[in-house]
Amino acid sequence: MKQNLPCLLVLLVTALSACNTAGPHFRGLPPTTVNVDGSTFDVRVRGELAEAIRTNSEYAPRFGEIRERAGRAMAMVSGCEVKEVRGDQAQATGILKCGKGSRARVTSAPVNLECTPLRGSEIKQLGGVSVAIECENAL
Repeated sequence: MKQNLPCLLVLLVTALSACNTAGPHFRGLPPTTVNVDGSTFDVRVRGELAEAIRTNSEYAPRFGEIRERAGRAMAMVSGCEVKEVRGDQAQATGILKCGKGSRARVTSAPVNLECTPLRGSEIKQLGGVSVAIECENAL
């Protein structure tokens, strides 16, 4: 068993290092991190395809909810309409409809917001509690 330990350690490190690695079509592209309704995605766009990799932990998410959020994240980053989203809870690929002309890529800009937690919206999750917040532009 001791002689197999180094091999197991290498396999474990290799497996964990690929958690949010881009797929082959998107390799080499820098991700844009987007948060949509509590789900965090690393989004990459190449041509008429987009990839959204969910990087946060959520307890037993259904792909229906994640599909909609991933599609919105892809639309925010690409500036295009998302025709279809395929994949699973961790990785989704979107087919984009960009039309003619150049895409308006969304960049994150600092926004001054004032946020308060909503009472009764607590959801117990692994490692803590999630709560919905309501934000307004601060003056």
